[in-house]
Amino acid sequence: MSIEKVLKRLGNEYPDIFYYQNNDPFYVLITTVLSQRTRDSETNSAAENLFKQFNSPEELINADEDEIESLIKNVGFYRVKTHRIKYISGMILDEYNGQVPDNINDLLKLPGVGRKTANCVLTYAFCKKAIAVDTHVHRISNRLGMVDTKTPEQTEDELKNTVPESLWNQINELFVRFGQNTCRPVSPKCDSCVLNDLCPKLI
Repeated sequence: MSIEKVLKRLGNEYPDIFYYQNNDPFYVLITTVLSQRTRDSETNSAAENLFKQFNSPEELINADEDEIESLIKNVGFYRVKTHRIKYISGMILDEYNGQVPDNINDLLKLPGVGRKTANCVLTYAFCKKAIAVDTHVHRISNRLGMVDTKTPEQTEDELKNTVPESLWNQINELFVRFGQNTCRPVSPKCDSCVLNDLCPKLI
């Protein structure tokens, strides 16, 4: 299967895929934490509200939790994320001299930051080559026969071995939207899928 063909079709299907408002590392990190289990429109709104008031670790660590909650209350698990944002801000100040780390090992030490979030930060904040694999990317990559893996971590490794680096940063954005709207975990919309002539499940 041609990954180039897959991504081109999905890009035509979802031209309005989510992009970060800016590539400041702290903004990308916090916005990605906010995006977990949350729709893009709600993530954008919460991030805009939050960064209008507090746009640095110093400001957030000193902010009242109730105020942060009121600014991001439209995202899922906003109380948990408020606590994480405060904790992340403190760690960045105390352990990383106020700078978001630019390597995956240190990013993974931050609360609420898994490999998907860390890889988003590496890609969009630091322009490093990475593939952010969440449940959508893992499921769809296996359904399309691009990989044969059991875990997201294995999927990330396999995709890195087979997909050209120039395409890595497109995979998460497009597969997430595709997984939410068409290639769903239950009752996928195969009849209307733009990839139904390529999917091994349907051929």
